[in-house]
Amino acid sequence: MFLAKLMLLGSGELGREFAIAAKRLGCAVVACDRYAGAPAMQVADAAEVFSMLDGESLRAAVEKHRPDFIVPEIEAIDTATLAALESEGWHVVPSAKAAQLTMNRDGIRRFAAEELGLTTSRYRFAESEEEALAAAEHVGLPCVIKPVMSSSGKGQSTASTPDEVRSAFRYAIEKMRGDRPRVIVEEFIRFDSEITLLTVAAADGVHFCAPIGHRQEAGDYRESWQPAALAPPVLESAQRQAATIVSALGGRGLFGVEFFIAGDRAIFSELSPRPHDTGMVTLVSQEPNEFELHLRAILGLPVAPIVQRGPSASAVVLADRPSRAFAFRGVAEALAKGSPATPVDLRLFGKPETLPGRRMGVALARAASMGQAVDLAKAVAAAVAIEYEEE
Repeated sequence: MFLAKLMLLGSGELGREFAIAAKRLGCAVVACDRYAGAPAMQVADAAEVFSMLDGESLRAAVEKHRPDFIVPEIEAIDTATLAALESEGWHVVPSAKAAQLTMNRDGIRRFAAEELGLTTSRYRFAESEEEALAAAEHVGLPCVIKPVMSSSGKGQSTASTPDEVRSAFRYAIEKMRGDRPRVIVEEFIRFDSEITLLTVAAADGVHFCAPIGHRQEAGDYRESWQPAALAPPVLESAQRQAATIVSALGGRGLFGVEFFIAGDRAIFSELSPRPHDTGMVTLVSQEPNEFELHLRAILGLPVAPIVQRGPSASAVVLADRPSRAFAFRGVAEALAKGSPATPVDLRLFGKPETLPGRRMGVALARAASMGQAVDLAKAVAAAVAIEYEEE
């Protein structure tokens, strides 16, 4: 009846787009998250509500639904249970090793720098303010301090003085996920740009999407664009490093590999073994998009050719307060900003609750130039207003 049954661990906006791609290819989807009504649950065949860090509940859900593939969509998962399930024959995407190493920044950074020899910034880890100060002295000021476990840049800040190092350490611990009070203290890279290189490990080898540029604010992405302009030697370096780490992690699927670009250097930053938030631009910029590529790679289907459709951009729609009673306004005005030559689109994620700075949607645009595409995506996003009701 179904091509395959997929269990999503985490069911946010990325999981929603992945579930839509899976349904189009005749797959069954079980969406799991810590709260009911999560975005992917709204388009799935079945749903389970539990904390992904609860190993017993995770195992129970797997044994109940018996998926062909277990597909993590978030970092905060009981990876020991994933590894045990994989050892018992369950198929974890792309691999339990990838999920374990990328759950925490210390795992993936040490793997990249110390085992694989990729180009990274100087770094140290710290579990107290005193250790953070010593780490900052080692890497130099200013430095960047992040929780080893977080998502979308939460808890990240830059420190230029010892007092700021202390404050940044406390902020990182406050915003971290899980129960590990540990941060990474990194050398501040004076980079020219940041890119995400979507890298697909498929049955017929490793494939690359065009690089995606992005702008961050408060540690979270605000706009992304594709293709980002890179000198050929820099792109080749990024591709070589991405292929090295993706191959070492094993398994099939799409990886979001992030780099700082500084002059003629591509400096490895982070990796997600799943579709990337900055990659939502691929919904308008390329065929297949990142979600379809992830699915095809998982299922062992052909992923090439990957076709670029022209300069494209995405811009986020953010909430500014907590509420469970809200509505979107301005959608017609937003979509009216498009034209046959400059198409636009909009994805509203269906999250049941707003929070300050929470991503509630994304605007998409394509144009003749990258500047035009970014400006148009930002204009579409700005036209969408969130109207809050009295609760």
